[in-house]
This record gives sequence, C-alpha cells and structure tokens, in this order.
Amino acid sequence: MGDLLSLEWLAKAEEDFQAAFLLSRKRKPSFSNSVCFHSQQAAEKYLKAYLSSEKVLFPKTHDLILLQKLCAKEESNFELIADLVRSLNPYSVEFRYPGEDANHQEAKYALSLAKEIKNFVQQKLK
Repeated sequence: MGDLLSLEWLAKAEEDFQAAFLLSRKRKPSFSNSVCFHSQQAAEKYLKAYLSSEKVLFPKTHDLILLQKLCAKEESNFELIADLVRSLNPYSVEFRYPGEDANHQEAKYALSLAKEIKNFVQQKLK
C-alpha cells in the first residue's frame, strides 16, 4: 500500500476518527450528533483508502454500503463488515438536521462501529 492517494484518505479518516473520539469524551455540552457524523465519515474514508490502494475508481458518495460492496469485489472478506457498515451508514445525515438528536449510547455505538471498520481496513492495507 504506499500509494499517495491512499495515504491521504487514511490521514483524512484518522482525523475524523480522532474528532469523533475526542468529542465523545465531552459530556457538557453533548456532542453526540457530531460523534455519530464523524464516525460515519471516518469509516467512509477508511473504505475509500482501501479502494484507492487497489486502484478502484469510486463515485463521490457517502454511501458506506456501496463502498463496502466495491471493496468486497476486490477482497471477499469485506463481506464480514457488511452489518457494521449498514448500522453506521445512516449517520451521514440522520442527526445533521433539526428534529432528531443522538444520545450518548448512540454516539458510543457509532464510534465502536467506526473503530471496528478502521481496524479491519488497516489489517487489509498491511
């Protein structure tokens, strides 16, 4: 893996992951909505890092399910994270607008999903 674009995607992914992690540590005010969003964004960018490392073209999208399926075409083991991706996918928009707010448990869950996806992709990149 060493491809410059993949490394850039990884850096962006890690920035989102760290933002989610740091925001999850604050209790007042609550940043649960942002934790969910940045967790989804981190997972998205980790998947794009993998696709870039494999020289797979992908559309401009926030759809984790589509990205995971593209990854699975290259490496069938990406099917193992399909449930994680499905659970995290809605957070790209779900809590970004008025009407719904994430609670602490949802934020914790989103961050744990992002961490599992991060670890999975990082193993594939080595």
